[in-house]
Amino acid sequence: MKHRIVVLGAGYAGAFAAGNLARRLSPADTEITVVNAVPDFVERMRLHQLAIGQDLAFRKLADVFAGTGVRLRLARVTDVDPERGTVAVTGEDGDGKLVYDTLLYALGSSVADHGVPGVAEYAFDVTGRPSALRLRERLAGLSRGGTVLVVGEGLTGIETATEFAGSRPDLSVALAARGELGAWLSPKARRHLYQAFDRLGITIHEHTGIEAVEPARAIAADGRSILADVTVWSAGFVVHPIAAASGLEVAETGQIVVDRTMRSVSHPDVYAAGDCAYAIGENGRPLPMSCASAGYTNMQATAAIIARLTGGKIPTTGLKYHGNHISLGRRDAIFQMVDGDVRSKSWYLGGRTAALLKSGVLKGSGWGIAHPTFGMPKRKRRLATAPDQSGARVAA
Repeated sequence: MKHRIVVLGAGYAGAFAAGNLARRLSPADTEITVVNAVPDFVERMRLHQLAIGQDLAFRKLADVFAGTGVRLRLARVTDVDPERGTVAVTGEDGDGKLVYDTLLYALGSSVADHGVPGVAEYAFDVTGRPSALRLRERLAGLSRGGTVLVVGEGLTGIETATEFAGSRPDLSVALAARGELGAWLSPKARRHLYQAFDRLGITIHEHTGIEAVEPARAIAADGRSILADVTVWSAGFVVHPIAAASGLEVAETGQIVVDRTMRSVSHPDVYAAGDCAYAIGENGRPLPMSCASAGYTNMQATAAIIARLTGGKIPTTGLKYHGNHISLGRRDAIFQMVDGDVRSKSWYLGGRTAALLKSGVLKGSGWGIAHPTFGMPKRKRRLATAPDQSGARVAA
């Protein structure tokens, strides 16, 4: 019987992982199935561009995995049972249940409303394509002088505000930050950020927590009312509660607690990658939810799965950040180098060069997804048959 690998989610973590597994493992003794709710690979890092009206090409997952041997199941995950090794799904083909020997959980995250009244009813976000398209339609209907408030001073908030202001100078764009904008940046990079906001005409509301969202305004913690025809909520991410409900050990965040190889500490047949993994970086702190973390964790998870199944030594993938890359529209960006404790170094790269570098990173990620078996070895690795400590059919 073939070893059944099921990958949940085909975002940055899941899609790359499935391609790597298909590239390295022999189809003679492995069967790889990817479960994803939508038929396309969605580049979350570019959804703010989609929302403001730019045309983006989405790759069909069926085309991505064509010829790789990876099976694609278009469905939504409704339940995970790690005791029985099954995943319940529902989709156009009805309800079903998948059985796995190894599970890679990479369902990602969605916008976190933090319980703020009105966010669910009135705010927009750019964490998924449906929500970005809903925002796109709303923004297209705004006339000159329309007001947009972006809530959140993280990378998503900054990139969204600058993209909107640069693409639609006829709109009045503002950003609400709980603290100081770009407080984590080096002094020079922070000056660059403020200059970009000033150039684009973006109003900054610092030390402004938003405690309620209404149809045409947001209410700050100090009682101030900020007029906004559109409020875009980018104040963090949250994972789906399926992992916690399944019985897997999770952190307070709901993320699956994993060891250094991205293996669940409670269920050895389960691995996690991307935003849903509670992984500790080399600085001793949990990795943040980000595309970079998706890259680190999926590489480590796939390397561990392959090594354990084929009898190899598990390599160690670095879990260390080197910098933050922030787009400021299409022609400007900041690349801020950081040290091992994620503290900003004095050096940064800004302007057009940084923008071209960010564009190259995005194109490279897209190309990698579209060519999952590039560099495929002539001889794929066969599985070992001796059991490991969990009793599974894995490496000797």
